[in-house]
Order: sequence, then C-alpha cells, then structure tokens
Amino acid sequence: MVEISGRKIGDGHPVFITFEAGPTHTGLASAKRLVDQAAASGADAIKFQILTASRLVRDPDMMVKYGYLSDRSSKEISYYEEPLRDVLERRSLEKEEWRELKAHADSKGILFFATVSYEEEIDFVVEMNCPSIKIASLDVNHIPLLRAAARKNLCIQFDTGSATIGEIETAVDLLMSEGNENFIIHHCPSGYPARLESINLRIIPTLKQMFGCPVAFSDHTPGNDMDIAAIAIGANMIEKTITEDRTAKSPEHVMSIEGNELPQFVEAIRNLEVALGSARRRMSDEEKQRRALRRRSAFARSTIPAGTPIREADLDYSRPGNGLAPDEVERFAEARLKRDVLKGELVHIHDLEF
Repeated sequence: MVEISGRKIGDGHPVFITFEAGPTHTGLASAKRLVDQAAASGADAIKFQILTASRLVRDPDMMVKYGYLSDRSSKEISYYEEPLRDVLERRSLEKEEWRELKAHADSKGILFFATVSYEEEIDFVVEMNCPSIKIASLDVNHIPLLRAAARKNLCIQFDTGSATIGEIETAVDLLMSEGNENFIIHHCPSGYPARLESINLRIIPTLKQMFGCPVAFSDHTPGNDMDIAAIAIGANMIEKTITEDRTAKSPEHVMSIEGNELPQFVEAIRNLEVALGSARRRMSDEEKQRRALRRRSAFARSTIPAGTPIREADLDYSRPGNGLAPDEVERFAEARLKRDVLKGELVHIHDLEF
C-alpha cells in the first residue's frame, strides 16, 4: 500500500483513477478544459507530460507511427507517420502555463501528476507541489533520472511497457536503495492503440506478487473493457487517456475517451468495486430474508400426534422456508413432536423435544 496526498492505494482500498491528458491537449485552454472534465467525473487525478521536445528528441527526422480514426461512424483506424519532435511540440507548455494549469487543477479539487524526462523537470514538479512523479516506460533504465526522482521522497510511478522483468527489478532495487518504498508499477502495453496480443493482463498479479507494491494498468485500448478486466484481475490504479476529440490526427486520441464518457467510465469502475465484494462469502440481511422465503420447510402430510418421532414419510417439503429445514429433519431424527401437528401444517423447530 502507498499513499498519495493521504489517499491509500493498494489492495483493500478503492481503485485510484487517473486521467491522462498529456498527449491529447492542444494548449493551455484545452488542458484546462480536460482538467474540468476529469474533476467533474469524480476521478482522483489528472496527468500531463512536462518535456522539451527539441532536447528530448535530437533527431528532427525521427518518425513515429500511430493510429487515428478516419471515420468516427465506422471506427475504422488509419495509420499516419510524422516526426516525433512535431508530436511532442504539440504537448509543450511554458513554465508559467504549467503553473497556471496546476493551480487550476488545485482549484477543481483534482490531483495533478506529471511525467518528467530530466532532473530539472523533477525539481519543477516538486516546486509546484505535485504529489507524485511519473517516469515513462522508455526511461525505466534511466538510472540517473530514477535516482533523482527517488530522492524527492514522493510517490514514484513508473511505466514498464518496454521493460523486461530484470529491468523492473533493477528499477525497484534502485528506488528502495534510495530509501523510497512509496512507488507504483504501471503495466503499460505498447502501441497506439495496443494490440490485444500485447496487453497481457495476467502480468498484473505477477508484478504484485514479485514486488509487493500496488500495480496500475495504463490503458492503450479504446473503451473500458480492458480497464474493467484489469481491475477484476487485481489492478489497484487505472490510468486512462482522455481527449476532447477522439478523431484528432495525433497519437493516443484514437484510444481515448471523450468528456461525456468520463463520468460513465468512473461509475463503471465504482460499480465493479461494489460487485467484486469480498473474498469471503457474506450474505446480506436482504439475501437471508429472500432465502427464507424461497427455500423449503417441512409440512405434515397428514396429522402427526404428539410424541411421534420425526420421520420423512410423514413430511412434505414446500415453500416458504421459515420452518424446519430438510437438513434439520435429518439432523434431529431422534426428536419427537411436543404437540399434535395437523395435516398441511408447518413444522417448526420449537415443536420438537430432544
């Protein structure tokens, strides 16, 4: 179990819901609208990506290929390729804009997370009082970045989309060696959108067992099917990308949910939590009452005189089940009736003497 701003994350606690808006906002105004939608939906947090495109991607010709919706009505996915630096530039904001956006999230009562790429960005999110630092999956082997993040004594979240188990072990060992055991591992299938064959939800309980920490599912698929499945198999946190327009020609919009879908997404998760219940078999008072009506009780086939032992041949079993139950008849086979029981009359346990 870990804590972020007093909210417990782990088994036995509500699923923590983060909406990812880093790759889908188109500037400060758009980012604020996404914050508003996320906060109104009841989500716990919203996440962005703080980066400098020209520094992070030195090769201006490095390309990225992604899917987008060419036709909303048919849901047909087309693919497009463009320079990665151009994609990242669309996500960039100035420091003052980030401060304004963080303040806006605070005013709406939703936590603000950020993925960082450099140590200076870690210092910046700490300066803004962000309660958690996120490390991208491609940086899971970036030891200096992980070490710098761990030393801030905040909750560290890190994606593992392209990581081996050995690399995850190294990252976990590093965080713990720096005295930071407040971390969450994200299972993050690769692809925009992810292929079904790459999702591998069964790794979630494996990661929880291996590392003894909460595990999140960062979803790269359309809809909420995989999120529901991930929670059912043990995910403690869900990170889902949101957008103002799922048909936008840019990475991750195609697999995102739109503003009007956010409340239903949160509600579906909360309903699932209730439905999952407990590992122990528990019965509500309502279920007990319903069971009493629908199960069967012993009724006299014909009049049975007082002093007669209980015998199957003298009984019939009918509803309701608020009298002597069939298993009780066998258990109390040596008991005798205290009174005459008339034909068709219900037999109660208090009619017996032992």
